[in-house]
Amino acid sequence: MKVLVVRFSSIGDIILTSPVVRCLKQQVPGCEVHFLTKQAFTPLVQHSPYVDRVHVLGDSLGNAVAGLKQERFDLVVDLHHNLRTLRVKLGLGVKAKSFPKLNREKWLLVNFKVDKLPRIHIVDRYLSTVEHLGVKNDGKGLDLFIPAESEVDPDALPATHRDGYIALCIGAGHFTKRLPQHKLIELAGKLQGPLVIIGGREDQAIARSIVNVVGARAFDATGKYDLLGSASLIRQASAVVAHDSGAMHVASAFRKNVVSVWGNTVPEFGMGPYIPQHPERAHISEVKGLDCRPCSKIGFDQCPRGHFRCMEKQDLDGIASRANGGVN
Repeated sequence: MKVLVVRFSSIGDIILTSPVVRCLKQQVPGCEVHFLTKQAFTPLVQHSPYVDRVHVLGDSLGNAVAGLKQERFDLVVDLHHNLRTLRVKLGLGVKAKSFPKLNREKWLLVNFKVDKLPRIHIVDRYLSTVEHLGVKNDGKGLDLFIPAESEVDPDALPATHRDGYIALCIGAGHFTKRLPQHKLIELAGKLQGPLVIIGGREDQAIARSIVNVVGARAFDATGKYDLLGSASLIRQASAVVAHDSGAMHVASAFRKNVVSVWGNTVPEFGMGPYIPQHPERAHISEVKGLDCRPCSKIGFDQCPRGHFRCMEKQDLDGIASRANGGVN
């Protein structure tokens, strides 16, 4: 059997597809697994021993479909489920399975605070697309494979950080999913021992503000490493603090003690830290009881109500305590 798994983006969503890829490869005899994604995210799948070939979605969806037709797939597993993936499925003209996005249920929760969402993680919703093949969740969690050449050499870090550190991942896709700058500075002060601040170039100004207050025990790695390099720093950490972001799922893939901080989104959407072998390592920090939360299933550039209580009222002492006390 030749299967095309489709997920265009983003970091966390693609890592969350890894159990599908692994279980297909290991549980369906002779299965050849291909993966279609955007160029920027190919490092997340191209080193997997369970992926036989990665296909890149370029500027032309039509050209991508034309190339894919030559592969003569038996099944398309659509783990993105949008209009573009519909075009892929129609263009290939083979049997396809799409995961349930639960958009109606999410809309009800966001707009009317009516919770009809099933308590099922998105990993299991993804896996439902291949259950007709006899594939079952193996309970082994998420995968992320980093080749040796992409690993960050510990000697590249300050000597004070080579025996362990807490990774403070300050990035997220939207403002309302991130702790504000003053809260990140306060949190960094409560975290014990060496810190490595992880994020993109867009996070560098905030990282500098943290270093200015905390001092040399905080090493600023924002914007210095590529996707897998930053993932390597998370893998080497003793504990991780992250927002509802790709970094949270990277930490989960490496079974790290991870404290995830939730703002406008909620774990009920089914995308919390997924570490089935060690659920005690997956921590969630959220401000419960707010009548405005969740205000979006994705996020905003500013708090719609202006008070940003979902982040301003976070229990920073609790976050720090879980990170300080939790190692592997």
